[in-house]
Amino acid sequence: MGSSDRPESGNLAGFFVGALVGAGIALLFAPQSGAQMRGLLRDYAARAKDELDEAVDHGTEVLDSAVERGQEFVEKGKESLRETGRQAKEFTEAGRKAFNETKDELASQHR
Repeated sequence: MGSSDRPESGNLAGFFVGALVGAGIALLFAPQSGAQMRGLLRDYAARAKDELDEAVDHGTEVLDSAVERGQEFVEKGKESLRETGRQAKEFTEAGRKAFNETKDELASQHR
């Protein structure tokens, strides 16, 4: 799955486009000094960085959670296999025992 498939990256791309468009419009129409404009652009950049950091943190949490769930699933699968193996072994032993008892019984009847 590409990064463009995740909703966070779409929101982030929209935010960056909005920030750039907003800055461009502000530059064209606002009668502000260069210092004020640089301050606005710094604010936009800081907000964009915060958004990016938040998206990365959220992505990391989601990944950690998925890895944890995967490990739990694997452990449950291993335990199920072990349990199935135990049951199969018990069933085989019970069958062998029943077969031997029946064979002994039949042998003692033929004597």
